[in-house]
Amino acid sequence: MIITVAGEKKEYKDGLTLPELIELENVDMPEYVTVSINEEFVATEDKPKTVLKDGDNVEFLYFMGGGC
Repeated sequence: MIITVAGEKKEYKDGLTLPELIELENVDMPEYVTVSINEEFVATEDKPKTVLKDGDNVEFLYFMGGGC
């Protein structure tokens, strides 16, 4: 199947789970990453059971604090 990860189309096996994708993509600090699939956020408790589908668009988002 083909999915888009961070703006790049990639091919993966059918039935790929979100935790598997996070591992394959070597996501830094996966416990702190927020995931969006097709512009909808995935709840932390739903991550382990989320199965990706052909054509999905996945983004990994991190909170960036800052200020003076």
